Amino acid sequence: MNKAPASVWRNPVHFLAFGLGSGASPWAPGTMGTLAAIPLYFLLASLPLWLYSLLVVAAFWVGCWLCERTSEDLGVHDHSGIVWDEFVGYWLTMLALPASLGWALAGFVLFRFFDIIKPWPIRWADRRVAGGFGIMIDDVLAAVYAGILLHLAYFLLSAA
Repeated sequence: MNKAPASVWRNPVHFLAFGLGSGASPWAPGTMGTLAAIPLYFLLASLPLWLYSLLVVAAFWVGCWLCERTSEDLGVHDHSGIVWDEFVGYWLTMLALPASLGWALAGFVLFRFFDIIKPWPIRWADRRVAGGFGIMIDDVLAAVYAGILLHLAYFLLSAA
């Protein structure tokens, strides 16, 4: 476990990379970051789909910079407290799904599952892609897995 640096509370770039401070949790910072993304998801979900999508794409590219800059400042590639990637991954997981507590919890569980077990190509990307893009892309891939399963479940439940 990497201890959260004091700069998380002083440097706005680090504060954002640490998921508004949620990544400073000494226990399961990735899970805490994903939990912190849920209330923001409910705000985003009230937007038109095109704007929600645009904001998630923007959050991804900004996140590449935030995560790279914070990693360089801390001298640790993908410090466990850097959880902006979890925010974006969760928001991507929930793209175009109903904004309800049940779907939000299902998205949380599936996203965390794929982010933790890292099936191919997630593990490959996590180990081989460097920099801020590398920090972000494995969570995007986990979100794709989780999102596909959620959309399949939604389709099957809607058809029943």
